Amino acid sequence: MSNIPETGRTTRITVRLIAIQILVFSLLLTLAGRLWYLQIRNGDEYTAEAASNHVQQVIQPATRGSILDARGIPLADNETRLVVSASRTDLMKMKDDGKAVLTRLAAVLDMKPQEVMDKVRLCDAKTPQPCWNGSPYQPIPITDEATTQQALQIRERAEDFPGISAEPTPVRRYAAPGDANAAQVLGYLSPVTDEEIKDAEKSESPLLRSDQIGRSGLERSYDDQLRGKAGITRYEVDNLGRVIGKGKSERAEPGSNVVTSIDARVQAIAEKELALAMKEARKVSDRNTGTNYKADAGAVVVMEAKTGRIVAMASNPTYDPNAWVGGISARDYRKLTGKKSNYPLLNRAIQGQAAPGSIFKVIPTTAAVNAGYRFSDRYPCPSSYSIGGQVFKNFESQGHGSITLGQALEVSCDTVYYGLSHQQWQKDGGINPKKHPKDWFYKTAHQFGLGKETGIDLPNEVSGRVPDRQWKKDYWKANKDVWCRQGKKGGDYAERIAYENCLEGMKMRAGDAVNYSIGQGDTLVTPIQMATIYSAISNGGTLYDPTVGKAVISADGKKVREIKPSSHGRLPMDAKTNRQINEALAGVATRGTAAWRFGGWPQDKIPMHAKTGTAEVYGKQTTSWFASYTKDYTIVMTISQGGTGSGASGPAVRNIYSAMYGVSPDGEIDRGKALLPEPQRRLPKINRDGTIEAKSFGEKYTAIGTTGRRPEE
Repeated sequence: MSNIPETGRTTRITVRLIAIQILVFSLLLTLAGRLWYLQIRNGDEYTAEAASNHVQQVIQPATRGSILDARGIPLADNETRLVVSASRTDLMKMKDDGKAVLTRLAAVLDMKPQEVMDKVRLCDAKTPQPCWNGSPYQPIPITDEATTQQALQIRERAEDFPGISAEPTPVRRYAAPGDANAAQVLGYLSPVTDEEIKDAEKSESPLLRSDQIGRSGLERSYDDQLRGKAGITRYEVDNLGRVIGKGKSERAEPGSNVVTSIDARVQAIAEKELALAMKEARKVSDRNTGTNYKADAGAVVVMEAKTGRIVAMASNPTYDPNAWVGGISARDYRKLTGKKSNYPLLNRAIQGQAAPGSIFKVIPTTAAVNAGYRFSDRYPCPSSYSIGGQVFKNFESQGHGSITLGQALEVSCDTVYYGLSHQQWQKDGGINPKKHPKDWFYKTAHQFGLGKETGIDLPNEVSGRVPDRQWKKDYWKANKDVWCRQGKKGGDYAERIAYENCLEGMKMRAGDAVNYSIGQGDTLVTPIQMATIYSAISNGGTLYDPTVGKAVISADGKKVREIKPSSHGRLPMDAKTNRQINEALAGVATRGTAAWRFGGWPQDKIPMHAKTGTAEVYGKQTTSWFASYTKDYTIVMTISQGGTGSGASGPAVRNIYSAMYGVSPDGEIDRGKALLPEPQRRLPKINRDGTIEAKSFGEKYTAIGTTGRRPEE
């Protein structure tokens, strides 16, 4: 019998009961709170998630729109191929991560097992190409060149190839009509990434895991219009995955077609002439070194002078954009991105920067007139010009006596511009400038549109450089620490230069000013900038925004959005100066530095205007430039390490004009052979069914629509 009093025992039992009650009440309160949170606070979210767990989506990719030339001929369209793909999600569920399956697949496809495995690995900072940079949850294409027999083997032996599919799929095709490659203009496609999907969630054009998007060129600039909208079919399924009903579905909407101002025939000729000019330049010896010119890269732009529309744009070295279709191989990727291949992915027409040499002289000519120097006055053109102990020579050390600014353009006299720019540098205060220097030569370059992008409808355009006072200051700030460490007052040449730059690198020296005046020194321009400038001189002064896209046409042909020409300013010259410069540039082609390349040209019927340029580049051979225009078109060509302007680029430019106007070598004009006697102002004919009628191109074409068709045999 216990000695504990009855009252004590009762008290402990009561306490325990109360504790149990509190615990039970707390649990009930927690449960009630959790139920409120799930059903009330986040009820809609969890309801939607629960519903989605029983809905499966089937994606029908949209047919990508075609990219067409000005005559309706496809530059990029689609064709159906047998595509073999792998589901990485299914492969990762296997014990060996799908290695056995991929090895069997490689044997069927006549590929190496490692090559197939590399295709399905995910890209990251440490993983080299090839790898998959798209979403890991969408099918990864292994090849788009499977034969019917290979596809049947995979489908008939499905148990041996779990996670592998072989389906007929529309894929991109870069048609290259008449060998008009246009790779850098067109660009290429690659799979969308998870990051891009997330970024596009709230945009007007959300992305799906199955999407391919443009990575460069027109494919990127007009990606939203070309891509269309994928179709989504939603199926209701039970917990076992069996279909129990069909939910709301959305039909696929094909992408729009983009009509360009490119003429495939002129494009093919421009590419051919550029490549040939580079080849011929390599046969010529550099008289300074005795070695042949390397002619390692080049670009050419053909533009409508009165609209800014691009008729042709070529860049060399080039590549085949079809290499990206279906996933690029390791070998092709190394070729396209390696230093040895000289980076063919670059569009040197808009991304290649170089000193312009003498084709720049139209700018200091205008600057001199605006600064008060008369165009018709005479200025000394000695064989050299001295500033202190430094001597600046004319090309080939030729002197021409006393000449006008027009004659200075014709014979490309450097010393005339040396003298004018030196005088202006002195008027602005020299090495210790005034508070507000006039800076005519630099101000005018900015007014011509240099130092900024032209606004062309292609991605990744670069701005070039006008080395004015502000640039000098910024450049000095960025480099002064290095200069001061390396500089030495009595050291070798490099040490002395570094020492001077450390002390006065922010100042505009006389040598900087005179070098700049002939397009040398730190000045950088792009071919598209110079084409825009020379087109403006041709058309009376309007600086048009260069455009490749001419119209966007919906897949059914009912909606047409024409891309009309627009301008970003005017040249800083009056009508008189424009006329005088026009006359001088015509003189370049008839009696000046380009005359030997345009002998026999029908100048009375098709007036030709030109300017040659030979730019010196530190540590490299000279850059060849040739800028020209007629009343209709402007052509600018450049060849890196190609020699002189008229020597390397001149013949190619003439040949392009001859093809466009139908001019024979002896100067006769045959309009029947002319590709483009006049700029094309109209869009291709749109048929009632939405297809676009392509004009003849030396091959018989049928009407093409969003999928495109090959030329008829």
